[in-house]
Parts: sequence; structure tokens; C-alpha cells
Amino acid sequence: MGLPDVEGLRERIALACRVLAVTGLVEHILGHVSARTGPDSLLVRGRGPVERGLAFTVVDDVQEVRLDGSGEVPADWSAPGELPIHTEVLRARSDVTAVVHAHPPAVVAASVADLPWLPLVGSYDIPAARLAHDGIPVWPRSALIRRRDLAEQMVSALGHRPVVVLRGHGLVAVGSGEPAHAVAEAVTRALAVDSLARITLAAAATGAPLRPIPAEDLAELPDLGPAFNVASLWRHLAARAEHEGPGTPLRP
Repeated sequence: MGLPDVEGLRERIALACRVLAVTGLVEHILGHVSARTGPDSLLVRGRGPVERGLAFTVVDDVQEVRLDGSGEVPADWSAPGELPIHTEVLRARSDVTAVVHAHPPAVVAASVADLPWLPLVGSYDIPAARLAHDGIPVWPRSALIRRRDLAEQMVSALGHRPVVVLRGHGLVAVGSGEPAHAVAEAVTRALAVDSLARITLAAAATGAPLRPIPAEDLAELPDLGPAFNVASLWRHLAARAEHEGPGTPLRP
């Protein structure tokens, strides 16, 4: 993989933060997105002097730091307190080039209720069904992940999976390959888990037993590939963020 287009990647991360806001995966000022720029460096959404929340993210909110958190950044900018979420995933997973940390309320509610992550649906949301069938791990702690040791525990729970649910906290989703694509991939995976959580909560509320779809139905679900699951959905999400977002440019 060659060197990324850093300025283009900053715009992609800023837009991803706006997407997380308009889709309800984050609220207010919490949550962040990062992308790998080199073996020991990443771009990450932090906080500037006039924080207005993820819905209003601009390119200047995205700065480059090293895995130890150091970097030549503006004096009035600070990395997220949970930067170890990003740095420890990137240290442990050479295949990962983007990380999303979000707080979807439905995911939080399903996790504190200890509801199982089952493939309850099929064609309604094929990516969600496949994620659930392959297994969605849960890190059982609700701690703020500000230290490497806590992040290492979370990464251990993630393993080689694309997502991990943080009980009572939210989720972490990752993407691979070219970093701009990986950002979109991580966002769409987070959306799939949120979709599954909302269906699980609605089904559980009826009192009916939660049953996974039959194996023969799962076998009929095609792998629509990244051109549909990521690229097409990302175009929709970007358009939605432009239409429903604040209308301010990514570059003030």
C-alpha cells in the first residue's frame, strides 16, 4: 500500500464523523474516527478550541499523530482521551487501516441487557446477518479506555473480527485496505451492528424468543461485495450527511 492522500483522507474522516452524527451512531461530542497514514502514524478526529460536536466536524479537527500520541499539531487541538482505542488496534492488527469508535444507543441498550448477537434477519440486512453469524464479540467492561492496558484488553476481545461491542459503552469497528475505503468500511460495519441492535431490542420487547434464521436461509444470502456494501452505501451516507447536516463546508 502506497502513501495515502493525507488531505483527502482528512476530508474522508471529517465526513465520516458527520455521517455518524446524522445516522445517530454518536450523540453530541462523543466518538471518533481514525485512519492509518504509516507504520507508526494515524490521522484522528480530536477536539479544537471551539468544539461543536461531530455533526459539525471540519478538516481542522483531524490531525496526524504518532502511535505514542505525539505529533506536530496545533497548540489548541487535543487528541481524544480514548486515543488508545485507535493506537492499540493499529499496533495489534497490521491489516487494519481505519478505526471507528461510536456510541449507538441501541447497541448500548442491547449490551447492558445482555441480549445475544444473533443473525435474526436475513435479506433485510445481509451485512448484519453475516457479522452476527460469524460472531460479534463483547468486551464486558464499561470503562473509559484511556490507558494502553485497557485498550489491549479491548483489542484482545476484538481478536481478528471486524467489530467489537463495548458493554454499556458502544462499539469499535475497523476497516482494511486503502485507508479512505477502510474508513467507509468501518462506518458501514458500525451501521450494520446498530441495525442488528435495533431489531434485537424490538424483537425482545415483544417477549418472543430470539431465534437465528435457519442455516439454509443464511446460505442463500449472497456476498454483494464492497462495491455495494461499502461504496454504494457510502455514497448514500455522504449525500445524506450533506443534506441533513449543518451545511457548513468541511474546510472553513
